[in-house]
Amino acid sequence: MTIPYPTIQPTPAIAAVTPPSGAPRPRVTFLGTGYLGATYAICYAELGYEVLGFDVDADKIAMLNAGQVPIHEPGLDELLRRNLAAGRLRFSTDIAETADFGDVHFICVGTPQRADGMGADLSYVEASVTSLAQHLTRKALIVGKSTVPVGTAEWVEQLVGKHTPHDLGVEVAWSPEFLQEGFAVDDVLRPNRIVVGVKSEWANGMLYAAHKGVFDLAATEDREVPLVVTDFATAELVKVAANAFLATKISFINAMAEVCEASGGDVTQLARAIGYDPRIGNRFLQAGLGFGGACLPKDIRAFQARAQELGAGEALRFLHEVDLINLRRRTRVLQLAADLLGRRSGPAGPDFSGTRIAVLGATFKPNTDDVRDAPALAVAALLHKAGADVHVYDPQGTENARRAVPELTYEAGINEAVTGADLVCVLTEWADFRNADPVALGELVNGRKVVDGRNCLDSALWTQAGWEYRGMGRP
Repeated sequence: MTIPYPTIQPTPAIAAVTPPSGAPRPRVTFLGTGYLGATYAICYAELGYEVLGFDVDADKIAMLNAGQVPIHEPGLDELLRRNLAAGRLRFSTDIAETADFGDVHFICVGTPQRADGMGADLSYVEASVTSLAQHLTRKALIVGKSTVPVGTAEWVEQLVGKHTPHDLGVEVAWSPEFLQEGFAVDDVLRPNRIVVGVKSEWANGMLYAAHKGVFDLAATEDREVPLVVTDFATAELVKVAANAFLATKISFINAMAEVCEASGGDVTQLARAIGYDPRIGNRFLQAGLGFGGACLPKDIRAFQARAQELGAGEALRFLHEVDLINLRRRTRVLQLAADLLGRRSGPAGPDFSGTRIAVLGATFKPNTDDVRDAPALAVAALLHKAGADVHVYDPQGTENARRAVPELTYEAGINEAVTGADLVCVLTEWADFRNADPVALGELVNGRKVVDGRNCLDSALWTQAGWEYRGMGRP
């Protein structure tokens, strides 16, 4: 039976379906226990579901079963231990066990940028779906959560048809995730919307049952969670369109920062003024070093690549400039550093030989340990390449940063990083850095010069403490 599209239901009213396992509620599995899958698995157990997380990485599975989260996400450790103890949650490397356990299987594996181009690498999706499908022995729903190019759900449906007996009636659906690192627990338990792409009433009913814990929690807190029921293509496009919009908004204000730097304006005041317009809003209008992480950079590139394949490449040409603006902000930090240190730039850029530079921040944003495509770590590496003796401190990302860029010197605290520094660069807006005492730090450095790569410091306070201050897009 085909359902109409699209529907938006603030208070869902969907016919109940019986899980194929016979359990009172669908048993759910999450294939891939990285940032996405581990967070969802733990939070869905907290909502009362029986949950099994699967991964091929035996070390990661052992950590999770021992109550240790392999990522830093506020609040997740406690939820993991509580739900392991309650018996609602476990993790496995056995795909046959996973297939037998679940009624709804969520695909949460990575879709990194391909090594040979801008498109998404779907090899992990293919491997997980194929492996799962080959072990299914009853009807089930396979649901994609990974961020993928439009058209992937139809392809997954073909994979499932190829590897499962037709009489099992295995179906496919898509339900994108919208997690923000640092706020992911709340994003799962209290999402601002749920989007599902389905082809049948049964799939719609199963997905509603798999999300009922979210709706029930909202009801107890007197909230509503809008449910958007739509087709495969639209569900896939929602996530990449949202990421493209956010990336565009960030690059827009950073483009304005470039104009402010050329004209003497102040981008922080500019952003505040235009942010009062309700059509624009003030979120994601903080000029600075630009965006990074595992999602926005690779997702906008994959979106462009897929649009090109579909013959709609011209429609997304602007995303190429969005990407370029973002990358330019990293080199802008080097220009500000050269200005403060009195270093001239040649054809290869500034030479920082003989200088010691403290870099505060390595993760792409605060409240995470994720250094994937982190602008802060990229700038630290550029400073090192230009000859500087770079000392890095990050409250959570040091070990990941050390593995990614081992040639830098990593310190155990702010004081150790800034001691003897000729320049301090604040490149991730951790609260520890925003609230640091510029007077106390000034006693430790060799030169009171600071680059505020996130416009997160109180410039007047630092200037009063005797620091030469440079912000992004500020006079």
